[in-house]
Amino acid sequence: MNGRDAYVLLEDGTRFDGEACGAAGNAVGEVVFTTGMSGYQESMTDPSFAGQLITFTYPHIGNYGVSARAMESERVWARAAIMREARNREDAPGAERGWLDWLCDCGVPAISGVDTRALVRHIRDAGAMRGGIFQGTTAEADARALLDAEPPMAGRDLASVVTPHEMSLHGSGDGPLVAVIDTGIKSSIVRNLVARGARVALYPCSTSAHMLLEDEPDAVFVANGPGDPAALEQIVQTLRELVGRKPVWGICLGHQLLCRALGLSTYKLPFGHRGANHPVKDLQTGRVEITSQNHGFAVLGPGGAERLESDEPVRWETDYGAARLTHVNLYDRTVEGFELLEVPGGAVQYHPEAGPGPHDSLHLFDRFLERIAAA
Repeated sequence: MNGRDAYVLLEDGTRFDGEACGAAGNAVGEVVFTTGMSGYQESMTDPSFAGQLITFTYPHIGNYGVSARAMESERVWARAAIMREARNREDAPGAERGWLDWLCDCGVPAISGVDTRALVRHIRDAGAMRGGIFQGTTAEADARALLDAEPPMAGRDLASVVTPHEMSLHGSGDGPLVAVIDTGIKSSIVRNLVARGARVALYPCSTSAHMLLEDEPDAVFVANGPGDPAALEQIVQTLRELVGRKPVWGICLGHQLLCRALGLSTYKLPFGHRGANHPVKDLQTGRVEITSQNHGFAVLGPGGAERLESDEPVRWETDYGAARLTHVNLYDRTVEGFELLEVPGGAVQYHPEAGPGPHDSLHLFDRFLERIAAA
């Protein structure tokens, strides 16, 4: 803590006061919340949080410090951290740096002492919206001008911001070659694929279908990432050229993009799913798994339904044949996964790699590689 006053201001005029911590300066973006009790460093370095300020619902953030192994990418992508009580301890086992020291090192503003329960309740009622952390010396009129200049998340392409500039290959041996359209993939997803013997090639998201097919991959994978899937039409068109020619699998934003390539629609959730405690029912096994999630958009079900009222594996007719629902969210009954029935492919909305979170769904990586072998 540095003793400087600061405040959170939302675009609807709601204000929450606190104390500045982390790097000096203001930060604006979409204010969202995550319900995870741990994994604060993973969240800040997850490219899916690009353009967003993270409100942590767990009250103490920073208890176990930070370390290199908790990085989900090479840098912080979230624009700021909003907390009830920030801690700067670095005496926990495995800690290499204090949390607030690390935020300062990374140039990331943060605020502590905020009534985060009230803030989250407001977002749940009013929806995720633009907002910012501002130093106490910043006049509200100036803060509002910064908020007005920030574009909304709907219609925004952030995948092109987080994607790599060139292809990189991870893993070795003679395992299946998985071509990843990298819209912001987490390091833990790459590690899980490599640990199962796959070779993972990460391509910029602007890579054409022709260029991907030239390298003769065994499958195509579409990663997680930030922004609105409806703004990524170039990637959607690339997927349309790949479905049916190679097995295609997706996670999170990749799930949404693959669905759009099939002719289905996406929409913005009121406040999104972010955290490590979301129950999802696997309709193929009947099991309920606790999952890690981080997304603000979702896929419409058959007939344009936002909610699926039954646990039946309903079907869609897509531009590439029939698709079957495989997973449903038990919080709000949204689509969490599907499988193509006439060509090899499918996707899930949540994060089976769980970085951070429960490991209930790690088996989906095995299922993916089994489908590649079968294809």
